Amino acid sequence: GIDEVLVYCVNDAAVMSAWADHMKIAGSNLTFLCDPRLELTKALGLELNHPGPMSKLGNTRCKRFAAYVVDGVVKHIEVSEAEDDPAGDDRPEASCIDNMLAKIAAL
Repeated sequence: GIDEVLVYCVNDAAVMSAWADHMKIAGSNLTFLCDPRLELTKALGLELNHPGPMSKLGNTRCKRFAAYVVDGVVKHIEVSEAEDDPAGDDRPEASCIDNMLAKIAAL
């Protein structure tokens, strides 16, 4: 099974805490984390710096992705992006739950 789902954004702790409260995740296996200095984002090579989305977002962000990690080892990663959709907004399916569960089951 899945022990924990980590959700993180290039944002500050106050925003992530407020988002977690709004989503009412207390007591679930969801944990919201922040990456305000892009440390994890850069380590994973997932900086979203395409000029299209960045013209609207401003600061560098993280690409839309999902990773399956076991004991700190990335076993599978999916990034929702395409040449015509660098932010993955139009077609986020690669990093959505149904696709990830299928990929995990295939391992």
